[in-house]
Amino acid sequence: MSGRNRGIGALVWGLFLGVVVFAPSQGTPAAGTTQDKAAPKSAAAYKPAKPQEESLDKVTKTDAEWQHILTPDQFRVLRQEGTEMAFTGKYWNNHKAGTYRCAGCGLTLFDSATKFESGTGWPSFWQPIEASHVEIVTDNTYGMVREEVQCARCGGHLGHRFDDGPKPTGQRYCMNSVSLDFTAAKK
Repeated sequence: MSGRNRGIGALVWGLFLGVVVFAPSQGTPAAGTTQDKAAPKSAAAYKPAKPQEESLDKVTKTDAEWQHILTPDQFRVLRQEGTEMAFTGKYWNNHKAGTYRCAGCGLTLFDSATKFESGTGWPSFWQPIEASHVEIVTDNTYGMVREEVQCARCGGHLGHRFDDGPKPTGQRYCMNSVSLDFTAAKK
């Protein structure tokens, strides 16, 4: 099997795991989720660390400039809307306190306090650190209608949003580890 065919097979398998195996029906939690254990019962219980004022001025670069800055995997996911295989990313099982930023432009995206175990093999969050830091666009690829999550500053593909997350939002921001950089909280 050629390298290209293996890559396509990995993508299809990853989509199968993320969409078919773990896709809940009728609002039922996906297998392996810990919805009510990982998230606070009300939005009032979550007080995100307020990020320093960050510019949302658009970052635009040519593909050649992005390829110079990003690793090949980051470029494939962030700029070409790829997906990493489930359970392979460096942050799917990260339990440290800290902040997740866009690997393309450094914009603060998620606080670890909103991360939860979704059972999907990708880092999942129930809320971005600031709603204005992500953009949601309709994704009609692979014969499905999904909500794609993009970085509001550079337009990088981060992952998808689903309505099967824990309280208080009921949302699951299912992100690719390779599209994120993590900064541990200072002790």
